[in-house]
Amino acid sequence: MPRPDLRIIISGGGTGGHIFPALAIAEAIGKLRPEAKILFVGALGKMEMEKVPAAGFDITGIPIRGFQRKASVETLLLPLRIKISLFKAWRIINSFKPDVVVGVGGYASGPVLMVAAMIGKPSLIQEQNSFAGITNRVLGKFVSKVAVAYEGMQRFFPRHKLMLTGNPVRNSFGSIEDKKAEAFAFFGLTADQPTLLVTGGSLGALTINESMAGCLPKLVDQGIQVIWQCGKNYYPHTSEIREKFETRGVRILDFISRMDLAYAIADVVVSRAGAIAISELCLTAKPCILIPSPNVAEDHQTHNAQALVARNAALMVNDSEARKILGTTLLGLMKNDAVRTQLKENIGHMAKPHAADEIAAEIIRLSGK
Repeated sequence: MPRPDLRIIISGGGTGGHIFPALAIAEAIGKLRPEAKILFVGALGKMEMEKVPAAGFDITGIPIRGFQRKASVETLLLPLRIKISLFKAWRIINSFKPDVVVGVGGYASGPVLMVAAMIGKPSLIQEQNSFAGITNRVLGKFVSKVAVAYEGMQRFFPRHKLMLTGNPVRNSFGSIEDKKAEAFAFFGLTADQPTLLVTGGSLGALTINESMAGCLPKLVDQGIQVIWQCGKNYYPHTSEIREKFETRGVRILDFISRMDLAYAIADVVVSRAGAIAISELCLTAKPCILIPSPNVAEDHQTHNAQALVARNAALMVNDSEARKILGTTLLGLMKNDAVRTQLKENIGHMAKPHAADEIAAEIIRLSGK
């Protein structure tokens, strides 16, 4: 007998930290149920509208935007955008007829989950951070399940709805030890020098970029190779640095398409403390220095970073201090084998490699199919 038709909506996006877990969940559903029909719902004009189709999935957009703290035309238009987005979310759900609606965070997630709750569709939130945002805290009262990455999340959600899964990470991160030769060739680097990976996330981070520009000469003088994802908007401003240091083992890129290869050869990683970045660091067991972004809701990146620091699984540098002390902190860590080994062991213990599969299985269970 053929299986009943399984239809899933996955909503959210805005940054790679929301998009890549969503894609990991979709791929895991596809492994369990190859015939499943999956539709993504994103925010018009955001990067999910490009990245999701590139991964082979269908996506439709709604005109939602985030709240702007300063007065602007966009702020005045926000109530109208919310109303239109709720109406479009209702039309999408009514047309696609999903069995389950999943929200992964980001602008589009709120309206879609809200409509799903209003009409009684089974739904699941994938909460990535150790400190839940206000939208997910409100929606958590109405959804069927909440998949979380950290313990103690009953502070924000009904205990009976929680499932501790960790954050979904792309399949390519599971076997990086076998990719070192490929990685050195891919980046044009050598295996006999230490390598530093620097990333401010898919959009880049001004503080990290300026901090790295300041300490790069010292790192290079110490024989350290650097792979540096600076973000599309900042890339044009790095032309002089690229010209000066490219022949000395520095690779500055707007976006790293093969992040698995970058992790494979990184001895130390400097990163923002977004939830998915941390999950990747745990899975790849990389010693890291986290620089939490101060520009996120409820300062959740600082909470994420502190959860690792408390377990001696990472070092943390405050955004306000990074320009002054990142170089010294980096050199100290690169030269201290014992500390790197301890950080590597502790962060590796926090990995949850089967998160996407567990979430996919729960989504299928919620569907009743």
